[in-house]
Amino acid sequence: MTQDSIRLTREEHERLRALRLQKPARAERPESRSAGERIADSVALTVGSWRFIIIQSALLAVWIALNLTAWIAAWDPYPFILLNLVLSFQAAYAAPIVMMSQNRQAAIDRGNAEHDYEVNVKAELEIELLHTKLDALREQEIARLTIIIEELAESLRAAPATPPPPPPR
Repeated sequence: MTQDSIRLTREEHERLRALRLQKPARAERPESRSAGERIADSVALTVGSWRFIIIQSALLAVWIALNLTAWIAAWDPYPFILLNLVLSFQAAYAAPIVMMSQNRQAAIDRGNAEHDYEVNVKAELEIELLHTKLDALREQEIARLTIIIEELAESLRAAPATPPPPPPR
């Protein structure tokens, strides 16, 4: 990376300032949901569970068995038209309620994704700013070391030449 590619533009500085001033987004609290949202969430949680599927399957098996064996008066003889009506009624009401819960969850997920994006942009701009500061410090250090080397070279040139010590025997 070159020095110029790390510099922040004016727009990036303004965006970073705005991101620093933003309040952190808070996750949705359960008590902030409306009654309809709470109902939709509980229905989606219930209908989308194995417990519900197992209980419903057991009830359907009992319904069919009772009607086939006619222990109790066969209120819904084969082809189980009443059972089909009950299941259609359940599906007609459960599906939109589950979709309401999913839409609300999708909106929450979108908000979280937008917040994550803003955090990532802020982190990227902060890192670029740190790169700029480190490069400036490195340039200052190199300039300082260059001056020290030049002073040492000058003092070596000005020092009288002394013969090297004799080798040891």
